Amino acid sequence: MKKLLIGTALATSVAASAFAGGHGKEVTIGVFLGFTGPIESMVAEMGPGAEFAISEVNDSGALLDSAKVTAIRADTTCIDSGAAQAAIERLITADGVDGVVGGDCSGVTGAALMNVALPNGMVMVSPSATSPGLSHNNNEDKGLFFRTAPSDARQGVVMTEVLMDQGIKSVAVTYTNNDYGKGLADAFQSAYEAAGGTITINTPHEEGKADYSSEVAALAAAGGDRLVVAGYVDQGGGAIIQASLDSGAFDTFHFPDGMISDTLSQFGSDIDGSTGQHPAPSTELAESFTALVGGAFNATSPFVPESYDAAALIMLAMQSADSKDPADYKDHIMKVANAPGTKIGAGELAKGLDILRDGGDIDYVGASGVELIGPGEASGTYREVVMKGGESTTVAFR
Repeated sequence: MKKLLIGTALATSVAASAFAGGHGKEVTIGVFLGFTGPIESMVAEMGPGAEFAISEVNDSGALLDSAKVTAIRADTTCIDSGAAQAAIERLITADGVDGVVGGDCSGVTGAALMNVALPNGMVMVSPSATSPGLSHNNNEDKGLFFRTAPSDARQGVVMTEVLMDQGIKSVAVTYTNNDYGKGLADAFQSAYEAAGGTITINTPHEEGKADYSSEVAALAAAGGDRLVVAGYVDQGGGAIIQASLDSGAFDTFHFPDGMISDTLSQFGSDIDGSTGQHPAPSTELAESFTALVGGAFNATSPFVPESYDAAALIMLAMQSADSKDPADYKDHIMKVANAPGTKIGAGELAKGLDILRDGGDIDYVGASGVELIGPGEASGTYREVVMKGGESTTVAFR
């Protein structure tokens, strides 16, 4: 929102008072996620998760002298970097956002970060961009980029543990041909082979094709005890599952985070025994968050708790810095996310804001068990699932 020049002395005085301390009566946060595209079924839950935290803060009236927070949605598309960059540029230059929840998919997130957010000094907190290439040490992010989901360097290890514990010593791998898919496939291959597993084929696939029979034929020819599908469930990944079932190439699969959503229910019992994992809070935190949202959206859907936490961290950091300016509050995100301080869970944002206003410290736990290790990196817990009747059933946390 662009500020209008004010001509009178009286109006200037009022404006100066309203913006004292580097903040005014309005805060705007961009919710920059793939509302269309190959993960839109996930984002349908993630967007409301972030906006729930914003509503909670508005209800409290405790942020920056009762500032009102407005959420503005923008579509990353998940896969079109040009569209994503245009969308975040509109958020920053036209809408005047003070922080960004997002992006979601790693490729578009990296492009938006490097080409738009960094030059404009904008903070981004992603709930789901997990590529190891986005780690602080690999990106000159100037302390502006954070994520509440762990890197796929860790997911590759967790995938290996799940498969090895089930006695799966040989797999075929297909991955979506982008930063997320390649980064995860490489991390998994390194961990799985180090543990003694064999990858018969590790090959990319493109999103949005009408026919995946040739890809499935190559995977079937290579063989393996299970097919790992590191893709997006609403497009290529889901189509590869269907083609595999139709041809009899594979009947059990392993699903990383980009594949686990309610969309899997369409396959019913045909994929029973398939496994997977995604970042998720502990059972205790999940039950607490579910009770808090009261059915407004699916609180246990992948990356929904992380979306709530991404928005919460931005607002808590603003309060800690007494400013909505990203240049001021970016250095406070790590501070509010970690010890020392009073632990703050989901539903306790008002309490956290009050403590920070009074000069105290908080250790934000939130909905997902936030712990930032190193600059902007989340440690993360994974929910291990097995498919039964088209539904993902939790079997362990790792």
